[in-house]
Amino acid sequence: MPPAPPPSPAGPSPLVPHDAASAYGGDAVPSPAPHTHAELTALLGLLTAARPRIGTVVVGHSRDAASRASAAAFVAAWSAAEERTVLAVVDWPETAASWLRPATRFAAGEPDAWVVAAAPLGWAQMSRRLRQDSTWDPARTYGFAALGDSRLPALAGAATLQGVRGVTADGGVWTLDRGWLVRHLPPRRPTPPDVARCRDVGRRGRST
Repeated sequence: MPPAPPPSPAGPSPLVPHDAASAYGGDAVPSPAPHTHAELTALLGLLTAARPRIGTVVVGHSRDAASRASAAAFVAAWSAAEERTVLAVVDWPETAASWLRPATRFAAGEPDAWVVAAAPLGWAQMSRRLRQDSTWDPARTYGFAALGDSRLPALAGAATLQGVRGVTADGGVWTLDRGWLVRHLPPRRPTPPDVARCRDVGRRGRST
């Protein structure tokens, strides 16, 4: 009986190296804050404005209280419309041996988009595993405000998160593009009519 062939060499580990995590803050990377109404509204707006139309999503979150609450709020809001479906909700720890199991569940189901509420370091680990071992597409992924952290592309790798979009706590929008965090200001609210009239009267008074 011929001897069994030697095992194939393992690919490079997708885990963030310990020294890299420490260099970019490690445990000092801030934990997510509770989401705001403006944040959730802006996130829903991003997804509903996307083309092709987004109907099905998979939601992922880390296990801290704020991320759990953000994910639950998004699931409730997204599911309120009949034509929108949440295929799965997946959580993951901040520390793990490989993140393979949650990554496999997160990437399954072929959703139109993925939505993430998570702490940056654990998401960096998850996204590196996703990029190596699944068909997950970062350009179809949307995040809450905590992931709008300029250190995240350095932790995960610029290509890993290319095209991820998200929102800020005040309703602005951010994009991860070639390793850069690009922020866009929230839309200006229209000036209430009574305030506009007061400003107009003030200008006329100064000109006389």
